Amino acid sequence: MGEPHRFSDYLALGDGAVADILLWRKRNQSVLFLVSSTFLWLLFVKGGYDLLSFLSNVLFSLVIILFFWAKSAALLNRPLPPLPDLEVTEEMAEKAADEMCVCINRALSMAHAIAIGGDLKLFWQLALGLWFISYIGSLFSFVTLLYIGVLLCFTLPLLYDKHQALIDEKLYAVQRIAQMQYRLIDEHVLGKAPST
Repeated sequence: MGEPHRFSDYLALGDGAVADILLWRKRNQSVLFLVSSTFLWLLFVKGGYDLLSFLSNVLFSLVIILFFWAKSAALLNRPLPPLPDLEVTEEMAEKAADEMCVCINRALSMAHAIAIGGDLKLFWQLALGLWFISYIGSLFSFVTLLYIGVLLCFTLPLLYDKHQALIDEKLYAVQRIAQMQYRLIDEHVLGKAPST
């Protein structure tokens, strides 16, 4: 019969440097990224350092270094620091505006469907989603949440790559159970709700 179709994690992650790092194919770079993100997390959370002050200090240090490099280059007849021309073209601005317009219009149409159209199902989905985000946000600081995301990015693709068949089997079982529960809720709760 043959082996069932296997999903390629490497292709899903972009089949490049990012995929190599997340799947631990370049161990040194993966370890370096994980150690540096752990150090930054410890600096922010355990050290009490603030993200905004950290970013402003890094940018200030960069400006000071570039300023003194440019002044010393002029005095010593050396080349200036190799900085590209930082410029936003009209094409880039139009493309970003188009993408933002699509996202904003999608959000506005959802808001219209909830507020004016009275879409009860969409209202409850949005309410539960926002409540879940609020609950998770109350448990962790933003930096800790980012760090958890980094840890998950370094563990989940590797685990899935190693145990794909078993994980797929369990996920299909969970999906079937969730669909059955959703049908029950839809029939007994949402189906009996008045629609306008």
